[in-house]
Amino acid sequence: MKDTAKHQGLRNQLVTLLKEKGITDKGVLEAISKIPRHLFLNSSFADYAYQDKAFPIGAGQTISQPYTVAFQSQLLEVKKDHKILEIGTGSGYQTAVLCLMGAKVFSVERQNELFKQTSALLPKLEIGIRPKHLSFGDGYKGLPNHAPFDSIIVTAGAPIIPQALMAQLKIGGRLVIPLGEDVQIMTLLIRKNETQFEKHEFGDFKFVPLLENKN
Repeated sequence: MKDTAKHQGLRNQLVTLLKEKGITDKGVLEAISKIPRHLFLNSSFADYAYQDKAFPIGAGQTISQPYTVAFQSQLLEVKKDHKILEIGTGSGYQTAVLCLMGAKVFSVERQNELFKQTSALLPKLEIGIRPKHLSFGDGYKGLPNHAPFDSIIVTAGAPIIPQALMAQLKIGGRLVIPLGEDVQIMTLLIRKNETQFEKHEFGDFKFVPLLENKN
């Protein structure tokens, strides 16, 4: 499937909707305006790709709704060349947004099926998406060999904040994670020093659960 002028028009409409919902980060909006979300979906959902909805992508996982992707990305306050750890590569759509915002993205996916699928897809896109590192592994453990990170984003609901992820965050860094079991509260932690984190909570969101061990 190709990316057409019609798709661009639908993306422009989506960006307008995200602005109306309170997304103000220009880097986030610009990335979403460029990324062909329909290419990240099963072809049966492609016609609905620019609706603000989540869709199944296989292996019991979903591609988050664009508002959720935009909201989490905005909380990260991404700067060019920021080193970002993403827990839950999934379809690769969130990965692509962060890459287009200028981040150096290190991403972990526990589902081998999705890891292979996304690793093959991202290099084929003609908009210059080049993650620094894609890994098949346990997101609870992060990527200690590549730490520390300027920011960490978790794209699945977690009952607790994994200690390993907190340890891999730079001082001054931001960790965005949906916390809770049935419904999640979007949570931002800012690392103040070696032992202290400042916590901010936002609205309720719905994510698939963050699971331990690779599959």
